[in-house]
Amino acid sequence: MILDASALLAYLNQEQGGSHVKPLLPDAFISTVNWCEVVQKLRKNAIDDQLVAKKLSLLGLRFIPFSVEHANKAGELWQVTAPFGLSLGDRACLATGLVENMPIITADKIWQNLPLSLDIQLIR
Repeated sequence: MILDASALLAYLNQEQGGSHVKPLLPDAFISTVNWCEVVQKLRKNAIDDQLVAKKLSLLGLRFIPFSVEHANKAGELWQVTAPFGLSLGDRACLATGLVENMPIITADKIWQNLPLSLDIQLIR
């Protein structure tokens, strides 16, 4: 499964739904684009992102490099996702799920309204 930044941040910040993420970590992946979003939030709060990455890796989380194929798919998704106000990071996560043929775990409820043939699971 692919973790969206919102799901991983909910876990790291002990927010509602975050407790659903920890048991998923041994089988979870995150795109390097979405990891960038997490790093930004961690640094904003003066948290050592390298230490967090190391701890998450020990729990099983794996990082998927964002490839040209992922980028092309994210670009294609712009028209479908624009009416929903999704960001580039959102499209990067969705594209990774589509390319890798894996379900997405997110905290963003609006994603369930997307007209995509993709398994999108909410943590809250």
